[in-house]
Amino acid sequence: MKLLAPKKALSLNAFVLIVIGLLSYVVNNFTPTALIPVIFGILLLILSYLYDKNNKLVAHIGVVLILLVFISLFKPLTSQIDKNDLFGIVRVFLMQLVSLYAIVCFVSSFIKARKEI
Repeated sequence: MKLLAPKKALSLNAFVLIVIGLLSYVVNNFTPTALIPVIFGILLLILSYLYDKNNKLVAHIGVVLILLVFISLFKPLTSQIDKNDLFGIVRVFLMQLVSLYAIVCFVSSFIKARKEI
C-alpha cells in the first residue's frame, strides 16, 4: 500500500481537524472546547506551508503535534461512547483515524530516510 507523502498527510490531517472541529462546534451549541481540534488543525496547516523550508524540523514538530492530538482525543471518544452519541463517536473516531494515518505516513518516511543514509 502506498502511503501519502508526509506533507500531504499533514495537510489532510489539518483539513479534517478543522472541518470536523467546526462541525462539532456548531453541533454542540457553540461549545468553545470543540474548537481545540480547529486550533491544532490551523497549526498543522501552517506547518504544511513551512514544510519545504525546513522539512526535517517541521516534520518532527508536526508528528509530535499529531501524536498529541491523537492521544488527547481518547477522552472525548470515551465521553461520546458514555453518552451513546453515535454522531459524536464517528466525529472523534474519524479525527483519530486520520491522525493515526498521518503518524504512520511520517514514521514510514522517517524509516525510509534513515535507510537511505
